[in-house]
Amino acid sequence: MRRASLAMVAWLLAGAASAATPVEKDLSTGWQFRLVTERGADSVRDPAAQASPATRCRESCKRFADWQPATVPGAVQTDLLALGRIGDPFWRDNEADLQWIGLSDWDYRLDFDVDAAMLKRGHVELVFDGLDTFADVEVNGRMLLSADNMFRRWRVPVRDALHKGTNTLVVHLHSPITRLLPWLMKQPYSLPGEFDSSFGDEPKGKQTSNYVRKANYQYGWDWGPRYVTLGIWQPVRLESWDATRLADFHVAQKHVDADSAQLDAQFDLRADRSGPVILKVDWAAPDGTRGHDERSVALSRGENHVSLPVSIAHPQRWWPVGYGEPNLYRFHAEVAADGDTIASADRDTGLRTVELRRDKDTWGRGFAFVVNGVPIFAKGANLIPFDSFPSRVTTARMEAILRSAKDANMNMLRMWGGGTYQDDAFYAAADRMGLMIWQDFMFGGAITPYDDAFRENVRIEATEQVTRLRDHPSIVLWSGNNEVQTGWDDWPDRQDFRKFVNADEVRRIDDGMRELFGTTLRKVVQDLSPQVPYWASSPSTDYDGPANVENDGDFHYWKVWSGSEPIARYLDVTPRFQSEYGLQSFPVMATIKAFASPEDMQPESKVMRAHQKFANGDGNQRLLLYIRQEYGEPKDFPSFVYLSQVMQAEGIELAAEHLRSARPRNMGTLYWQLNDVWPGASWASVDYFNRWKALQFHAKRFYAPVDVVPLRRDGKTEVFAVSDRTTDFAATLRTRVYDMGGKLLRETSQPVHSAALASTKAVTWDDAALLKGADPRRTVAAFDLIEAGKPVAHHLLYFGAARTLALPQPGMSTSLRKDGGAVVLTVKAKRLARAVWIDTGDLDVRLADNAFDLLPGESRDIRIDGVADVDALRRVLKVRSLVDALKETAP
Repeated sequence: MRRASLAMVAWLLAGAASAATPVEKDLSTGWQFRLVTERGADSVRDPAAQASPATRCRESCKRFADWQPATVPGAVQTDLLALGRIGDPFWRDNEADLQWIGLSDWDYRLDFDVDAAMLKRGHVELVFDGLDTFADVEVNGRMLLSADNMFRRWRVPVRDALHKGTNTLVVHLHSPITRLLPWLMKQPYSLPGEFDSSFGDEPKGKQTSNYVRKANYQYGWDWGPRYVTLGIWQPVRLESWDATRLADFHVAQKHVDADSAQLDAQFDLRADRSGPVILKVDWAAPDGTRGHDERSVALSRGENHVSLPVSIAHPQRWWPVGYGEPNLYRFHAEVAADGDTIASADRDTGLRTVELRRDKDTWGRGFAFVVNGVPIFAKGANLIPFDSFPSRVTTARMEAILRSAKDANMNMLRMWGGGTYQDDAFYAAADRMGLMIWQDFMFGGAITPYDDAFRENVRIEATEQVTRLRDHPSIVLWSGNNEVQTGWDDWPDRQDFRKFVNADEVRRIDDGMRELFGTTLRKVVQDLSPQVPYWASSPSTDYDGPANVENDGDFHYWKVWSGSEPIARYLDVTPRFQSEYGLQSFPVMATIKAFASPEDMQPESKVMRAHQKFANGDGNQRLLLYIRQEYGEPKDFPSFVYLSQVMQAEGIELAAEHLRSARPRNMGTLYWQLNDVWPGASWASVDYFNRWKALQFHAKRFYAPVDVVPLRRDGKTEVFAVSDRTTDFAATLRTRVYDMGGKLLRETSQPVHSAALASTKAVTWDDAALLKGADPRRTVAAFDLIEAGKPVAHHLLYFGAARTLALPQPGMSTSLRKDGGAVVLTVKAKRLARAVWIDTGDLDVRLADNAFDLLPGESRDIRIDGVADVDALRRVLKVRSLVDALKETAP
């Protein structure tokens, strides 16, 4: 949560007649750090942890006890890496040997100068935008702060601790495991958490992460490594002023419709003295229209919440991508006294209404997002942190991932609760792109403590985060947590825990979670951002019944993959909103080579298991299970990688298109997951380096505004025309049946009236009518939705799993040509080509299309951007299809 340049600005009110210049001193350069050997990882009291050499600081680690240069914002791990003192944390199985870092205590130190002018100011405060996580802060030997929450801003007065000249700031960082584990081992029970450590630093079932406000994923997840970071992970500075500080400026949206926007420009001012001021607001619309409002108010000594009504006629509203422009207004606020501006701030925001519509109907109770009165079918994915080490994520990297989502026709991302709240730049980019953000509070599934101190710590965290982010129109939902309620109700380890702990304690734990997620966080959102809905947990019914049910609320579906059920089971599940479901795959070979050596290239190698976090490395066998069920046996490791992506893409496509076809019964599909924190096997559709997997290319098609969806079950195929358009349109459904060798067996056409914002069933076929005696193993059906003579959607249908089909050798040919600043690749197939994949090796170029099927005789032109050397591209270019990857093909 890097500090926004538009808010939380410190200003000066020196008196009634004049204003002085505010002073802000950046303290992000010149830091040093060192290992604290006397209270390092060897102080862990658990014998199981001591038994593992990878989890404690051995004698050789003491060479890190000397002061070394550090980077702020940053983390110990990234500082050690920058100095060359450790190997790449993502390389091969280095993870195990680097666990000692998060089990040790570290000090950070900065010498900085202060002049006499600053010391004369009425207030001087030290501000940390983020400390990770247990940190004691001292200035010139005086202890001023003990921090215990990664997600809070820490602000302390320091003027009395400073002196003219050189001052010393020291931050003592304590390992959260080393600090909490001795305490936890003495408790009568441990709250159920998420994933036990694989490295022996915590006994199984004794997870300290539940008890500290720190990013859960850093303790290890089933898609990422265990790197328990410590550091000053956000900017740090001194702020000084004399009498008044503008703490926040917020544009509250009281009422917005097509005719007018009734706004309330709200100022939070902290004043040392009372007196009159004038509030001024200037605004600029996207089309250049401008307005001005002002009023006089009287400030009192202390905290002041004052406001100025603003009215805008015929506002240019913010719309999600695909429904209109993501219009943003610029608001400039000033506070003036006797003609002098004493404070100012700027804010960009979009004017819109958001509703979570939960009407009762024939299927139960709905779950639909409505923006500006228009029901939006949510299409997207879950977003996890961008890196194991958050401080090294750049704005450009975040924007590239968001751009990948938008380019794949997504309109919503769920910011999952086991990571971190993102920087302002992330939400600003989502605002500009029209991407809706479902924002979890940072709870990843672990059961939470019920004590008042923990809840109050979270309340302050939530207050700061909602205040910081509430002007971003992209945020359309605040959700209390990820899977806390459904886990507590249904997961086996939680059920065992209930049997172990006495009933009164179980009730206290349950009441504590209901108070935290059902009341405390809800009140924060309702008080500070009432125009955005709140949802207690995902999945849930907002504490209005059981969690994770199909007929009410949102739904997480994991019987496919986690439960090993076949992919076809996706067709049997139709919830009101499917906010999680997924299939794994490996990234492309270029990404695998970034973390593995040639000798590691097999699914069960030590390194490949280390980068497969599902089921402690056994997830590669789960991948092979699904590959074998659908396609057959991979002939080598690159084929295994390719087939994992084909399986993932085609499986998620089946689920997503089924859900889209079920509109309005279902109103959202967010698959798990969009991105990765490191290179490895996972559910992501875009890998750590923002390279698109096959799933991302498929998503671009199955999330298109108009789609044609053939769903085959029990020998019968229903074909749907799915439209996100806000108006009806007339189209023609063309059905063609081909022999895979190239013969067109039959063709039919029929008119379709595609309704706005709807799924329209166009036709139902049984296999006999479609095939008319043709061999289903050698036949493919093609469906095209044609508008004004042009195809707007295209889909192929097969009559069985790929391993049962007699797929031919496609006889593909390719050619390259230049087209302006890009290169165009033409791929042509003589016979059916299933799951065509274009591989550009280590060249990081962007293909406009990939991972597609070609009908017999069909060709496709693919634009390739970012090509610096066509000859280099030609040398590495490889094109393959499904038959190239299997040991055997069907006869």
